[in-house]
Amino acid sequence: MNLNEYIFVVRGTRVMVDSDLAALYGVETSALNRAVKRNLNRFPVDFAFQLSQTDWKSLMCQIGISKRGRGGRQKLPWVFTEQGVAMLSSVLRSPRAIEVNIEIMRAFVNLRKVIGSQKKITKELSELKSFLLKHSKESTQEFRKVWGAIEKLSTSESSGHRKIGFDLN
Repeated sequence: MNLNEYIFVVRGTRVMVDSDLAALYGVETSALNRAVKRNLNRFPVDFAFQLSQTDWKSLMCQIGISKRGRGGRQKLPWVFTEQGVAMLSSVLRSPRAIEVNIEIMRAFVNLRKVIGSQKKITKELSELKSFLLKHSKESTQEFRKVWGAIEKLSTSESSGHRKIGFDLN
């Protein structure tokens, strides 16, 4: 199971949705939310927050959740940051909750590593481009085509739309 598929960005913060967490923990979403509401002092806004209607619509488009009146949710969901997920282990005390929490924490850590390595690769490519443009005379035109293709590819990945291959034109 790839837990990274359950991590979304809302308001610039990586979060997990209450229904996904409930499914992972093996509890009903309503039971998870009741446990959180009984312990609201453990979940400040930087740990968990309820989505606004705008946030919810955006998230529905990203992950394909059904709309109200068609078997979907009746209330706006709660989302949990990495710290909020960690706090859930003190609210949901089952052995399964502890196991799932450990795996979720690992997924957040791995995601940070991936993002960090992408930044490093982008920096190194930029340095390589500068060096080659400065030191190459004969193949500058060919290099510019290749570099343009690399930039196109990295831009399409960061926008969330993954394309296969690239065009040298």
